Amino acid sequence: MLKNSVFRLSVDTKKWAKAAGIRAVKTMAQTAVAVIGTEAVMSAVDWKIVVSSAAVAGIVSILTSVAGIPEVQSETEVQ
Repeated sequence: MLKNSVFRLSVDTKKWAKAAGIRAVKTMAQTAVAVIGTEAVMSAVDWKIVVSSAAVAGIVSILTSVAGIPEVQSETEVQ
């Protein structure tokens, strides 16, 4: 169930953290673009909403990555 998860001993924690961080940053950027895109005029953008939405998306991304990241193979899969 938790394939390539940080909780598995066969998964390199540093590789997992790097991959999870990259995914979180990408998710945050995508969320910010989506929230900004919903405003009709750039001056009407509520930046507090943009930042808070992006932060929540980043947290959710990290929590989702706990279940496993395909980019990070466990040591047993590599062999």
